[in-house]
Order: sequence, then structure tokens, then C-alpha cells
Amino acid sequence: MPIRTNRGRAAVYRRLWGWPLRSPTHLIGTFIVVVGVLVAAGILVPRLVGDTGADASPTPGGQSQAPAAGGSSQDDETSSTSSSALPTRLTEPLATPSTAPPKPGALKAAADWASAWVNHPDGITNEKWLDGLRPYTTEEYLPVMRSVNPANIPATKVTGEPRATASYTSSAEVEVDTDGPTLTITVVSTNAGWRVAHYDQAG
Repeated sequence: MPIRTNRGRAAVYRRLWGWPLRSPTHLIGTFIVVVGVLVAAGILVPRLVGDTGADASPTPGGQSQAPAAGGSSQDDETSSTSSSALPTRLTEPLATPSTAPPKPGALKAAADWASAWVNHPDGITNEKWLDGLRPYTTEEYLPVMRSVNPANIPATKVTGEPRATASYTSSAEVEVDTDGPTLTITVVSTNAGWRVAHYDQAG
């Protein structure tokens, strides 16, 4: 019959709590049961927790990750794994150009360009001066040359033969002496032939 009063429940609780104290045998039996429950809990709880951790989603490298507070540890590991998996663009040093003997066309283009560069009679316009350089200059470099004022060029004639200081299969560095500065001219091989792509003036 169900216990429906508080007094009845209290009596039952007193009997349950008082049962271990009735005799040494009851006390020892109660102690053994409590110890058994604690041991069983100590064995089962880690297994249950371990099974939950094993359900964590694996990373791209095949290793599982346990959730971390704030997600920072997981984010760091995921970022590191993703970064290591991506191929790097520069996996090897950049290849240097293959050296080659200076090409006659490269030397001639540099000499012709230098001759046009020093050809600036008084009163010549920039456009007229550029017309002399155009056949020996790359299309990309012509706009740069538009900023040069021919009246400021400190040379009037070429005084030496062109000489290659560096030569590759598709480009070369050529020096040309003038009655002013020595020109260091970069010539490159294009579909239209050898053309000047840059120059500097040495003192």
C-alpha cells in the first residue's frame, strides 16, 4: 500500500538509515556495497567519456580532435593542418637565365639605339627624337622615353663599339661609350627582333 503521509515516509527513511547501524554485519555489508558502487562508477564513467571523445570529427590528416574551450585550440590545429596541406607556389629557387654568347643582333640593336639616343640637334622635338628610337625600342619602354627632354642629353656621338657585359639566350646587358656618359643598355629578344627595354647612364 503506498505511503501517503509525511510521518509514514519519515519512518521508512529512519528504518533505511538505521539498518546499517543495527549490527556490525549490516555495517560491513553496507560499506562493501558502497565501495562496489564507487569502483563501478570509476570504471564506467571514463569509458563513457572516452567514447564521446572518439566521436569527434576527424581532421583532414585523419586525427580526431576533442572540443576545446573557446574553440581556439581546434582552430589553431585546423589552420595548421590546412596550411601544411596547401602546396606552396615557390617550392624551388627561381631558375637563373641560361648564359649564352652575345648575339650579333643584340649588339647591333644596342649600337643603333645609342646612335639614335645621341642624335638630338638643337630644336628637335621629343616626338621627332622618339621616331629615331622607335625601331630599336620595345613598345612598353617607349612611353617611359617620352619623359626625356632631348635637350638635356649630355652626349652627341657614340665613341666606342658595343660590348656585352652579360649575355643570355633571350636578353643581354650591353655597354656603349659616348662622348658623355657610358650607356648600359638592356636588350631583349622579341617577335620583332632584338629591342631595347631599359638603359642607364654611367658617370
